[in-house]
Amino acid sequence: MIDRANANANAAERVWLQVTSGRGPGECQLAVAHLAGVLVGEAKAAGLAAELIDCVEGEVRGALLSALVAISGESARRFAERNIGSVQWVCASPLRPGHKRKNWFVAVDGLAPPARETGDAIHLADVTFEAMRASGPGGQHVNKTESAVRATHRPSGLVATAREERSQAMNKRLALARLAAMLAAGVTSAMAEAERERWTRHDQLERGRPVRVFKGVEFREAT
Repeated sequence: MIDRANANANAAERVWLQVTSGRGPGECQLAVAHLAGVLVGEAKAAGLAAELIDCVEGEVRGALLSALVAISGESARRFAERNIGSVQWVCASPLRPGHKRKNWFVAVDGLAPPARETGDAIHLADVTFEAMRASGPGGQHVNKTESAVRATHRPSGLVATAREERSQAMNKRLALARLAAMLAAGVTSAMAEAERERWTRHDQLERGRPVRVFKGVEFREAT
């Protein structure tokens, strides 16, 4: 995670923001697409470099199941921290007219990206990837495909998992990023186990305390 990247100055200037709909419906997936665009635009307006480096298309046109935004610059970490948490979109469903629900939630999390190709970079030859089935809390929302990924860094013995995305390619990328963050911070095996447990609960979005609230089909921030 970002706070662990303080041990490495370069990691503090390069941040990935993961925006995910969890297991939310199409409206949440639309919110992911809107929010990813907002984050890229705001970062650029703040003088940072920002780009959408990966995404998984949603179930409806123009929607995203998840998005990975790369932010870099002197204040990238501060920018990221202001956006980490649950984000609420208050809007009548643009997909299901007459639907009673008007509050949709997505999650934003921060990751330290894998090190650049330098002497301290993770070498893919040192990492073993294993596919496994992902399942939601209490056995709900079971993913019938083996989209979850376990990444093991053989030289250190550290293990990172990623199961929150429906795309195995995205989970593989996230697991590698988590390994990089743990190695940069000198994480122990016990700490790594606690981190894995944390990510098994990632799908349970914290809906009570959104860090940002947007309203309407224009996706404008509430003031």
